[in-house]
Amino acid sequence: MSRIAYVNGLYTPLRDASVHIEDRGFQFADGVYEVCEIFGGKIIDETRHLARLKRSLSELGIRMPVEEGALKVILRETVRRNRVRNGLVYFQVTRGSARRDFVFPAADTPPTLVVIARPVDRAKVEAGAAAGISVITVPDNRWERVDIKTTGLLPNSLARQKAKLQGAREAWFFDEDGYVTEGAASNAWIVTKENTLVTRPAESGILRGITRTTLIDLAKRDNLIVSERPFTVAEAKAAREAFITAATAVITPVIRIDDIVLGDGKPGALAIKLRAHFHSVAEHSA
Repeated sequence: MSRIAYVNGLYTPLRDASVHIEDRGFQFADGVYEVCEIFGGKIIDETRHLARLKRSLSELGIRMPVEEGALKVILRETVRRNRVRNGLVYFQVTRGSARRDFVFPAADTPPTLVVIARPVDRAKVEAGAAAGISVITVPDNRWERVDIKTTGLLPNSLARQKAKLQGAREAWFFDEDGYVTEGAASNAWIVTKENTLVTRPAESGILRGITRTTLIDLAKRDNLIVSERPFTVAEAKAAREAFITAATAVITPVIRIDDIVLGDGKPGALAIKLRAHFHSVAEHSA
């Protein structure tokens, strides 16, 4: 079956989908995006993802391409046309197409909206999480507004490529003081010897991850202690457990950081438990 994409009002085979060569997303990374997990045919945490999309657009002065209700219909139709039961739906909004100029185009320039969806092999994903992943650490060289989910992801891409070349799945950025900020495509967590969940505050230096937020809800429900504070690379390497959170990873245990093996080299019990219970607190939108 040919995959289907939505581009500015049209559903078209992915191989034929395109945007204008002067789209500002292509030329300036002048756009934002979101990725939602599809679990059992339902969109996970859609309300929070849409709220973050609107915030990102507002921070950049880009208007919504369609009304929120219409966007929800488009997301569902793209998922339906691609027959995705378990997978991801990606949606991106740019400032639109205009003559190349660093200055923004006219305010009435229509934004570009692209939506794609793809399935994932749930069994393969679960097997990977059960095995745990390795991460490397790299200096954080991104711009200061990482709280906006923009398409300007070159530093993230370079970090992930470096991780791949070293046999790891993710890269954790650290700031000039040696504190972990976040992963190239995830939020970073550790579990202390006292079983406290620790993650960097989302007020600065990281993206306020949706899966991160829902995990905090889960921790509160289960009476677990969450400490939103910075932690160093050294503290992470000495932690009882570590894991990442993202819509693309849910909760995935980390078993190695750089050349240090955590615990006994197997996924931590708490991370496994949290992953198993995550969807019991997440929003499921039909």
